[in-house]
Amino acid sequence: MSKDYYDILGVSKNAGADEIKNAFHKKAHEHHPDKGGNAEKFKELNEAYQVLGNPEKRQRYDQFGSAAFNQGGFNGASGFGGQGFSGFSGFQNGQAGFDFEDLGEMFGGLGDIFGFGGGQRGGKSKRNSRGRDLEMVLQLDFLEAVFGLQKEISFSKNITCSRCNGQGSEPGAKVDTCQFCQGTGRINRVQRTILGNIQTATECPHCAGEGKIYSQRCSKCGGAGIHQENVKLKVKIPAGINEGESIRLSGQGEAGQKGATAGDLYLHIKIKPHQKFVRTAYDIKTEEIISFSQAALGDKIEIETVHGLVQLKIPEGTQSGTVFRLKGKGISKIHSHGQGDQLVKVIVKIPTGLNRKQKQTLADLGL
Repeated sequence: MSKDYYDILGVSKNAGADEIKNAFHKKAHEHHPDKGGNAEKFKELNEAYQVLGNPEKRQRYDQFGSAAFNQGGFNGASGFGGQGFSGFSGFQNGQAGFDFEDLGEMFGGLGDIFGFGGGQRGGKSKRNSRGRDLEMVLQLDFLEAVFGLQKEISFSKNITCSRCNGQGSEPGAKVDTCQFCQGTGRINRVQRTILGNIQTATECPHCAGEGKIYSQRCSKCGGAGIHQENVKLKVKIPAGINEGESIRLSGQGEAGQKGATAGDLYLHIKIKPHQKFVRTAYDIKTEEIISFSQAALGDKIEIETVHGLVQLKIPEGTQSGTVFRLKGKGISKIHSHGQGDQLVKVIVKIPTGLNRKQKQTLADLGL
């Protein structure tokens, strides 16, 4: 008979991973045999969490139901010279059974036998892992990227719970060592395979790999030790940063569980285009329109740069498309000393609507 694991945990089918985990912790504490709870109900809760708490198993369950995890639930999966997988048996806490999902774990345990690789040791749970890295796109104005600034950003992330300081237990609650795994967070299991008996270590389902049993879990974070919150952070943007570059802020990602190291925050820079200035590496390009007479006779014109107004001398006979270089009027080089330049391209405006006399004058000049 198919079991409704969502109903057993009391969550909806759209529940997120954290909601499922918190629901399991709450109900497991309520029905734990050590606390006088119902052993069968606790077993049922553990069975539901082992499936819904694993993304791949959950996907399989949503598609096939709990029958996908029964002995021989996948028909036609036989092999090895006609012997089906049902010929294998596994034992966990004295109970026979086999889950096809355990194949990867079964053969991954070879390292524990032959002394290479292997799973986690020392009672550290995979749940107490480093916090997740975060990535954000940070959009800057053109001049903000040129000169740099200190900018405040806001975003949502998991932070260490302020009520329990990341420990997971309600302040003042009793914390006992898990008797099932003796505080290691792992339970050994022997599997009989075609290669012989293989011993593997799996996460303890009674303490969810923590090695501890709480008389009362934290009311704010549900025992996770972390919770989601909106945060604000002031970030120093260096002068000269360019489009596509990134800033890494160590430890500003999501908090790790139960004291584990926090992840990092990566800010990917995007720069808004400017109406007048175009950036090429550390140089700035602009265009200036000059009159026919300025190009022919020469002149001094005022040029706008990111550093203010400067004078540019136009020699007589300047041709349209000529590029002048303003040394040091570009962008600070972020990875080395020095400053880029501003490259000014002049465009000569050809007069139109000339009268007969003006045309004759140009003809006489050979223009």
